[in-house]
Amino acid sequence: MKYYILILISIVCLTGCKEKQSVERPNILWLTSEDNNIDWVGCYGNKYAETPNIDALAEQGFRYTHCYANAPVCAASRSTWITGVNALSMGTHPMRSRNDIPHDIIKYYPDYLKEAGYYVSNGMKTDYNIGGRPDDDCWDASDKKVSNGEVSSVDWETLGNQQPFFKIINFFESHESRAQGDVENTIHNPNDVNLHTYHPDVPDMRKTYAKYHDAVKRMDTGVGEALKKLEELGLADNTIVIYNSDHGGVLPRSKRFLFASGIHSPLIIRIPEKYKSLYPEKEVGTIVDRLVSFVDMPKTWLSITDAPVPDYMQGNIFLGKNTEPEQKYHFAFRGRMDEGNENARAVYDKEFVYIRNYMPYAPWLQHLQFLWKMKASVAWENYVNDGKATTEQAKYFYPKTYTEEFYSLKDDWDNTNNLIEDDKYAEKIAARREALRAWQLKIHDAALLPESEMIKRAKDNGITIYEMVRNPKLYDLPALLDAADLALEKNEKNIDTLRNMLDNEDSGIRYWAMVGCFLLNDEVAGLKAINDDSDEVRVMAAWTLIKNGKRDYGFNCLNDMLKEHSYATLKILNVMEWMGEDRENLMNTVKKMDLSGTENGYELRRKEYFEKAYMDN
Repeated sequence: MKYYILILISIVCLTGCKEKQSVERPNILWLTSEDNNIDWVGCYGNKYAETPNIDALAEQGFRYTHCYANAPVCAASRSTWITGVNALSMGTHPMRSRNDIPHDIIKYYPDYLKEAGYYVSNGMKTDYNIGGRPDDDCWDASDKKVSNGEVSSVDWETLGNQQPFFKIINFFESHESRAQGDVENTIHNPNDVNLHTYHPDVPDMRKTYAKYHDAVKRMDTGVGEALKKLEELGLADNTIVIYNSDHGGVLPRSKRFLFASGIHSPLIIRIPEKYKSLYPEKEVGTIVDRLVSFVDMPKTWLSITDAPVPDYMQGNIFLGKNTEPEQKYHFAFRGRMDEGNENARAVYDKEFVYIRNYMPYAPWLQHLQFLWKMKASVAWENYVNDGKATTEQAKYFYPKTYTEEFYSLKDDWDNTNNLIEDDKYAEKIAARREALRAWQLKIHDAALLPESEMIKRAKDNGITIYEMVRNPKLYDLPALLDAADLALEKNEKNIDTLRNMLDNEDSGIRYWAMVGCFLLNDEVAGLKAINDDSDEVRVMAAWTLIKNGKRDYGFNCLNDMLKEHSYATLKILNVMEWMGEDRENLMNTVKKMDLSGTENGYELRRKEYFEKAYMDN
């Protein structure tokens, strides 16, 4: 009998220890909102914003003042989140590209949470921009859409029975779409909103601001409901609550841009007292001025849950016993956004931002079908076309001309006063140039090839982009960086070197050589490269010839490429937009093209835009 009693006591003890251990490990509730930068949240300084629930969360927790997304758009940002690897390092940086990654090498962070015994549940939103694995595959459960198709239905009862849990709830109410369409009869008064300095003060702009304030208020209500439910179920004392947006935005010249308005995101973390050892500061309700990048988050969540942290993850752990040193800089990137080609990098610290534009010939504010569903975009464009805009307000609709930008974040959060030519900042600028290159080499920046060329090269070699950019025989990144730097100097003394580079075996080197010759209006190079093996090189060569009097050569080349549906067709359609009235020479060819089945529909969007804006006139 004593023997059986001892066994029973042992079982009870073991069961109790197991239950105690599960309680001691924190649940995590990650509340993510879409598209809103810090300026839409009251506790970050906008007195007109109505976000009482988020503000209260900040008083109960810790408010981070220097948190930045690695990309200013959802797909690339969430690709970084789910893997802990910069999208730029995997080739998943272009919007909705869904390029494959080596899934035998790179798991998703919920996989490691499950290994550590966590129940992992996602709040409807995935959008990881990665091919080869279904987005929901890594989760134990994903919330279902309710009748309106937008709000997720959270199974709170299951969460209460599945501790420890890691749960995401995503709030769609602050998405860009909520600023689109009709802007009348808003709750917030358009006359009371605070406009950014680069936005014209016109009625539809003010009304769009007011409409988005309404949207953020509804999002905040959802946050409040989730926190209330957590309390009602008695889970609050065991649950770390994280709130942040998935990047910045949302009005024109914020989302999709590397300016502070596009990537400076709110981050608030509330930690129950029983996990006081995780506090980033001594007292709750205080601010944390540590520089945090989104790529830091997966490593941090794994670390504070005692889950395995794989070596391939990038970023720094910023909470808990394994906290790593604060990085000196935050790095961000911009690739193609929907149908608009673009390529840029940013380097942030707490005082300045340095931006490098790899496509200075493209306008900042490119026409995107989705963005132009917003009345603010239409109103701004009309204001510029009517000749009423200031130089600052108008410049975004024209080629950037700047290869580099440098702004003070303390004095100029709107990032409108470019200090790049101010000698006072020469050393700081040089330091950031150096830091950017070192980071690009460290993470294997995949975007030193144009998107279509990057995809083609990986496919031709039967490997993923991730693997291709880590093979110096297939992707000589130092040489590509050198070639890009030389091209962007826009210096006549480099012309002979650039022409010689057109003979290089690497299509990427030839591409940058042609970009440099384009910026120098070198028709000799254009004639030399017009029949290049790379379609991306041919596009730049043709455009160079069109600009410099050899119009027939250039237009014949682009027409032929369009008729053949070149792998660089989207680039040609973008160049057509950038070249102005000269696009008329290609319109008949575009009109005849059947682009209805193209991947993602981005080529079709460009065609539809041309048909509406130019072909009917």
